[in-house]
Parts: sequence; structure tokens; C-alpha cells
Amino acid sequence: MSPSTYSRFISFLQEDLAISTASIAVALRHREQDPGPLPMILWQYGLISIEQLEQIYDWLETA
Repeated sequence: MSPSTYSRFISFLQEDLAISTASIAVALRHREQDPGPLPMILWQYGLISIEQLEQIYDWLETA
């Protein structure tokens, strides 16, 4: 993912899905220890719902 797409993705998470900066930070910390796709980490740790996960993957398909 390019830096500009990554920035838009983080903005989407915060603005459209109302995911807190703290939740994103937690997922990023876990990602360092156990690499994987950020959306899946957010979901596995209960930081987003399955519906939000679907919205994220829909967004990623069009990004």
C-alpha cells in the first residue's frame, strides 16, 4: 500500500468507521509482534465488528 493510500485508509478508519486512534495504535503494536493485515488484527482483537471488517475490505477493493 502506498503512503498516500495508507493515509487515506487510516482517515477512513477514523472518520467513516469512528475507530479511535488508540484502537488503531493497539492494532499496529500487535502487528509488529504478529504480522498480518491490519483489518484482520482490528477484528481479532475485538476493535471492530464483522460489518466494519466488510466495509474495510470493500474500501480496500476500490482504493
